[in-house]
This record gives sequence, C-alpha cells and structure tokens, in this order.
Amino acid sequence: MHIELAPEKRYYSIGEVAKAFGVNTSLIRFWDSEFDILKPKKNAKGNRMFTPEDVKNLQLIYHLVKERGFTLEGAKTHLKEGQKKSLDKFDIIRKLEAIKTQLTLIKNEL
Repeated sequence: MHIELAPEKRYYSIGEVAKAFGVNTSLIRFWDSEFDILKPKKNAKGNRMFTPEDVKNLQLIYHLVKERGFTLEGAKTHLKEGQKKSLDKFDIIRKLEAIKTQLTLIKNEL
C-alpha cells in the first residue's frame, strides 16, 4: 500500500491520515488506543496530530492487520518482539515497491 501524504509536513490530522489509508477516523483512533507505538500529539482542541514517524508505524500496523491478517494481539506481540527488525524489513519492502513502480513507468515509456 502506498500512502499519499505531503512529505514536508511535520504533523498530519487524523482526517488526513484516515483518508491516506482509506479507512475511517474511528479505526485510527482505535489503533491509537491499542498500540503503544503510536504517540500522536494533541493540539489545544484535543485533536490528534500524527508525526511522520506515527504514519510509518500506522503503515506497519495496517500491513500486519489488514494485509497479513494478524489479530490485534498478534500484531502487538509481533511489534514488541521485533519492532526494529519489522520496521527495517517494512521499509525495505516499501522502497522496493517504489523502485518497481518507477521501473515499470520507465519501461512503459520505452
């Protein structure tokens, strides 16, 4: 899954994050309450503001729960046992997917 968010921003609203993932804001709020790895800031109104690091962690949670079919408890355990290793592998997979997309575009132009 490729997320479309402006890379130069320091914070993203819950609406922006939910739209980028194609899910309801309630799911993002639920995951925030369930996963300690997520640490969004709250503005004066109490609205969650997600950092790029939070978005990366949400991508990993989304990948585990929605794409790989992990239960919430299974995803939590997986994250606790191999958080750094999982993030590294996840980053590698996403970078390779981006490279594949670019190569396909180049191939189609030839």
